[in-house]
Amino acid sequence: MKPRHTLQRHATTGDGQRPARARPRPLAATLLHVAGYDGFGLWMVLGLALAIGVYADGRGGVLVPIALGTLLVAVGLLAACAHSRWMPHWHGWIIVKGSRPTRDALIALACGLPVLAVAGLARGDNSFWATRLSGAAMALCSLCSLILTAYADARRQAPDMDHHLATQLPLSRVVSATYGGGLWLWLCAAGQGVSEDGLHPTGWIVGLLVLALLRGLVESLRWQAALQRVIAPRGRLELQPGRFLAALLVYAVPCAALLLMSFGVGWLALASVAAISCTLGMATELSLYDEALAALPGGP
Repeated sequence: MKPRHTLQRHATTGDGQRPARARPRPLAATLLHVAGYDGFGLWMVLGLALAIGVYADGRGGVLVPIALGTLLVAVGLLAACAHSRWMPHWHGWIIVKGSRPTRDALIALACGLPVLAVAGLARGDNSFWATRLSGAAMALCSLCSLILTAYADARRQAPDMDHHLATQLPLSRVVSATYGGGLWLWLCAAGQGVSEDGLHPTGWIVGLLVLALLRGLVESLRWQAALQRVIAPRGRLELQPGRFLAALLVYAVPCAALLLMSFGVGWLALASVAAISCTLGMATELSLYDEALAALPGGP
């Protein structure tokens, strides 16, 4: 029990002490982490689409992506409840008897309130003002959770990270979650038979391609900023085969699948490949980035 209490103290207290830098997480733990913020990204994109009135009609078209987002978010929480070695805590909250949720965990849990509101209000053409307002609240709460938990993750993973690197993480997290969540939302839409009267497939495909380009730019700048501070030889980190594999999974495979969707055939299979490939690629990339952080001055 002692290591758990130690981790809880490091993650939640502000006593001025500098906690030890966390070691890079296993790939399985990183995958749970990425799946969680993809779930928030799915809620955020869905809420925004409902708020501005560009999402498909029908109750089922809303409940399915809400359920999928809940599954993506809950898998990490359930792993933390089971005290899995892959997920010892959930947003800093070690779930044991008598423990209290951290601020970041409370914010993440609070996102469930507008999600429940949207699930209860969705019906018809989803143009009812309360449905659109709840969608906007769901998008805003998910965005706030992504930003605040990103800062907390930066403190836990690299407490002595300089301000420039720390401020880059929330932007990276939001863009990545929007891209990954958008792909998962597109999978739900493709599985329910989207038509031109629903989600306007061409516009959504172009939007996801633009998000892929934006994420590539943001991540490139973040990697360069981190590598400039590495003392060890940079070539080992810059030319890792894992980085090329991650780029293939995050950008090449999903973008190829999105372009093939423009032919109007095999949407469900292509959307599944795009979403799963992107999640695996982002987990691989995040694991490699954690290794780069460990090589910074003051690392383990």
